[in-house]
Amino acid sequence: GAEEAKSFDQLTPEESKERLGKIVGKIDEDGDGFVTVEELKAWIKFAQKRWIYEDVERQWKGHDLNEDGLVSWEEYKNATYGYIL
Repeated sequence: GAEEAKSFDQLTPEESKERLGKIVGKIDEDGDGFVTVEELKAWIKFAQKRWIYEDVERQWKGHDLNEDGLVSWEEYKNATYGYIL
C-alpha cells in the first residue's frame, strides 16, 4: 500500500536490501537464488489476487451494515448512496 511504500522509501540501503531479500525468497519458487520472469509474473498475480480478496472483504464488511453475512439492497444503497439521500 501507499503507507508501506512511503516507509520503504525511508529505509537505509541495508534495510532495503534485507527486506527485498526476504521477498525474493518468497518469489524464488525453485530456490535457485534467482527470480525468473515466470516466477515474478506468478508473484505479481498472487499479490494482485490477495489484494483483490482483501478489498472485497473490506468492501463487504462496509456494506453489510447489520453484520448478518448478507448484503441487502437497502444496505448496499445506504452504504453506497446514503450520504446523498
